[in-house]
Amino acid sequence: MLFQSPTIHLRNFTKCRVGVWIQFTASISSLKVVWRKDPILDQAIENDKQWRCCARVIKEVLNEPGQVIPLRYLEKRRERLRLLIRIKTFLSRNPGLLDTYFARIKPKSEPVKFLRASDGLRRFLEEERRIIHENEPLIVAKLCKLLMISKDKVISADKLVHVKREFGLPNDFLVNLVPKYPEYFRLSGSPGEGQSFLELVSWNPEFAKSVIERRAEEEARATGIRVRPSFNVKLPPGFFLTKEMREWIRDWMELDYISPYFDVSHLDQASPEMEKRTVGVFHELLSLSLFKRVPVPILGKFTEEYRFSNAFSSVFTRHSGIFYLSLKGGIKTAMLREAYKDDELIDRDPLVEIKDRFLELLAAGHRERAEQLKSQTEAVQEGMEMMARAEKLRSQKEAVQKGMEMIARAEPLRSQKEAIQKNMEMIAMRIDELDGPDFGEKF
Repeated sequence: MLFQSPTIHLRNFTKCRVGVWIQFTASISSLKVVWRKDPILDQAIENDKQWRCCARVIKEVLNEPGQVIPLRYLEKRRERLRLLIRIKTFLSRNPGLLDTYFARIKPKSEPVKFLRASDGLRRFLEEERRIIHENEPLIVAKLCKLLMISKDKVISADKLVHVKREFGLPNDFLVNLVPKYPEYFRLSGSPGEGQSFLELVSWNPEFAKSVIERRAEEEARATGIRVRPSFNVKLPPGFFLTKEMREWIRDWMELDYISPYFDVSHLDQASPEMEKRTVGVFHELLSLSLFKRVPVPILGKFTEEYRFSNAFSSVFTRHSGIFYLSLKGGIKTAMLREAYKDDELIDRDPLVEIKDRFLELLAAGHRERAEQLKSQTEAVQEGMEMMARAEKLRSQKEAVQKGMEMIARAEPLRSQKEAIQKNMEMIAMRIDELDGPDFGEKF
């Protein structure tokens, strides 16, 4: 290697008595903090559930040859995609992502429905490439930092591929990004075969500053006073620590901050300084991640490279004022508290703009679906009104028809009445003749 990482020389904890030092060292692994659920930070994970599900489906289609797939093939992969609804339902709920068309799987087979990227999705993919290109220096710095933190400044390429989504690395970073920067990276072996490694070629001092160190420098420039690098500790409301734990944290906070980029190979794994360094490493890794949170199983893949203990996940509960260990979705996820305000991410990575553009695409599709549902509702409402008017007209027609029938039935009675009236008038006239003056003379 063409570099050597700086070595830290720690004072032998002179601020504490020897007895306290022994107790402090021996009690790290025995200290227990009861895990407490934080519904607000859990909601931050829940908020991303829908778009992540959509992204998995899209990725499945785009990874197919020609970026097309028969609908029935995708339907069979629902369980692997963790999709709880049918593909047809997914398409109707998320219009604008995929287009359907008919084609033959084999030359002589019957045409079946295929899925392909919509025009809107293709425009998003172009926008994604633009954002990645604009932030390439940031991506290079991230990759360098991940290597610089590691013990031997080398990490399995397959492991990095596995975590690329968490840190915002492009899908093709090993093929197109790494070869462009031979001054930083050396790739050995063949990725995908489990025997390939990415090695750091040169050490950049600018990259060897952690988020906490940069923050201290910014505060010092703003105030003109030297600021000691330290963690932001903020316990959630209602969180309770025992007296023993409070004393332990107080003493631990008095320890000097240890940069994750320092060589600490001489430190005892069970020492308080190593605990301080481990917390610093997790803080830096979460700060480098896109959403300031990483599933614990993914962090566990780097146990050897970053010198984590087997019980490293207990760090997140032991330092609940710095981290939160979410169990949302049945997966342990380490979250950086200071990066969130309520359930909103406030420490935003520039690459999060990709997610924003994807959400805009989803929102456009949802608006389209809402308009379709509105049009359908209006059409149904109009149909109901037309049916009501038709029903009213039918009732009126029936009333008229009934009236006509009654008139028809009344016509013979009227004729009979007229005939009777006429006969009555004739009889009256006859009576009048009989009562006349000539009647007496005749008799």
